[in-house]
Formats: sequence, structure tokens, C-alpha cells
Amino acid sequence: MKLNQKIQKAKILKRYKRFLADVELENDEIITVHVPNTGRMTTCWAPGWDCIISDSENPNRKYRYTLEMTNNGNTWIVANTNIPNSLAEYFIENKQIPSLDNYDSIRREVKYGENSRIDLLLERGDEKCFVEVKNTTLVEEGIAYFPDAPSDRAIKHLRELTAEVKNGNRAVMLYLITRDDAESFSPANHIDPRYGKELNKAVKGGVEVIPVLCNVNSDEITFNRVIKYNI
Repeated sequence: MKLNQKIQKAKILKRYKRFLADVELENDEIITVHVPNTGRMTTCWAPGWDCIISDSENPNRKYRYTLEMTNNGNTWIVANTNIPNSLAEYFIENKQIPSLDNYDSIRREVKYGENSRIDLLLERGDEKCFVEVKNTTLVEEGIAYFPDAPSDRAIKHLRELTAEVKNGNRAVMLYLITRDDAESFSPANHIDPRYGKELNKAVKGGVEVIPVLCNVNSDEITFNRVIKYNI
């Protein structure tokens, strides 16, 4: 999937107030950019790393530029959590994820559960497959972990997916590892052991786990392969 925004390289200097970062442009100008990421971004940035920012070209927007990616010297890492849902839809539409390649339609943000919206609802006739997409960027020693911070909302999603399986539907946790330096995936028990327990319970209840490793370049993200899930 190509990044359609007008993008340019910079260097990230600091991140603060969760949704803001200061970056240095190639002309040495320092600007503040929007960071669309609610997580801690552990292992995803450090002062002086190269980064990619996009230009909204909207002079009336308070923060005209958006942080899209960072680079740790070995791989580009997706910082913008608005990207993964579009990326997952693209992979599925182009039949790149083998176990999700036989559906006729895809709908986004469909209401389900307890006042929730499923990221992707795949349908074929009367069959339904509920797909929750998680941007997974925390990588330590070749293992991709999710979440990177305790998350009640993520636990709620697991319970709602389990309920869909009980209703006779298919349910999938799709972890998109949007950097290319991981070999396997694991729940981050060292960060939120509750999530790991709930994920194992969901798997026993029929929820499927599909960790997808992406190839990430500064202007394009492509499917690499499904990688091992460590229970």
C-alpha cells in the first residue's frame, strides 16, 4: 500500500503531551507535529532518529504536519495508528492473508458488542468474520509484543470477539507488526498480564490470532508473512 500523503523526511527531537512531537526539518527548522498514537511508543523513537512527516496542506490546522513513521537505523516503524485499518483492508482485498482470502465483502467500523465498532467485518453469504486490527510496534529481541501499555479497551475487545464466536460467527485478532524486525509475536505479559490471560482465554474460546509481519519503507507498506504466535 502506497502512502498517498505529501511526505518529507525529518528528525524527531522529542515527544510530549502524548500527541505532540518536535521535529527538525532538513533545512534545520524545528516544528511541532501531531502524533496520532495513544500508546507509549516504546522502542519506536529516540531523539535524533529519522522520521517521516506528512503535510496536510491545511494552513488553518493547528498542527499542519503529522508524524507518520520513525526509523531506528534498521527499519521504518509506523507511528500513525490510523494507517493499520486501511492497511489490513488493503491486504484482505488483495487476498494476501491466506486465511482471510475468501470473503465477498468488507465493511469498516460496524457496530457490535457493547457500544463498540469492529474494525473490519468480512462477509460471504450468511457467514461473518469479525476482525479487530491492532497496530503492533513494540519489538524486543525479535519478538513483537502487544499492548505497549495496560489497556482496558483492548481487553474489552477480546471479550466481545469471544461473544461473537459464541454467536456462531468467526472472530480474528489481526496484529499488524508495522516494522520488519520481528520473528514472532507474543502478548506483552510483562506490561499487562491481564491482557495475556484474556487473550489466551479468547483463543480457547475460538478467537483466532493472526500476526502479520509487514515490510515497511518510507513510502510504501507491503505484506511480508504471517509469523509465529507464542502463547
